[in-house]
Amino acid sequence: MNSFRHRHISVIGLPALVLLITAAGCSSADGNASAAVPSPDAKTTKLCQSLDEVLPAKVDGESREDPSPASALTAGWGDSAIILRCGVPRPPKMIDPKVAEGRDPDAVAGGVEGVRWLMEKQDGGGYRFTTASRRAYVEVTVEKGPDNSGVLIDLAPAIKKAIPEGIANLQVTPAT
Repeated sequence: MNSFRHRHISVIGLPALVLLITAAGCSSADGNASAAVPSPDAKTTKLCQSLDEVLPAKVDGESREDPSPASALTAGWGDSAIILRCGVPRPPKMIDPKVAEGRDPDAVAGGVEGVRWLMEKQDGGGYRFTTASRRAYVEVTVEKGPDNSGVLIDLAPAIKKAIPEGIANLQVTPAT
C-alpha cells in the first residue's frame, strides 16, 4: 500500500513540477519592466526618435535595458531602476506657483548640466524628473536611492543634442 501511495504522489508531483518549471520559464526573467508609451504629436515624436538615437548605453553605471513594449519613446537602464519616457504631457506641478516659490515639499525646480528639470518625489521614495524649457517633455523616473544626480548628468548631453530649447506642447497631465 505504501508503494502505491508513493507512486501516486510521484505521478501527481511530476505534472506539478512541470507546471512550475513552465510558469517560471514564461515569467519575465529578462528583467524588462513595462512603461506606458506616450502619445505625442508628430513633431514631438520626431524629436523623441532623435533622442532615442543618441541616448547613452549606460546611465549612472547601469546598462540600457529598455522596457516593454518596445518604443523609441521609452528607454530604461538597470533592470527598470531608471525609466525614460519622451513626449509626455506637461506635469501640473510645472505651473504650480508653490513649486516656483519653493513652497512645495514634494517638488522642486532646478537644473543639471544645462538642462532644467522639475523634480517630484514619488510614493515609495523614488523621484520623477521632467525636463522644462525644451520642445518635448522628457520624464525620467528613478527608484529610491541616495543620489540621483548621476542619472541627470548622464542624460543631459543627449537631451541637449536632440531636444531643442523652447516651449513644448501644452497638453497637461491630469492631476492625481
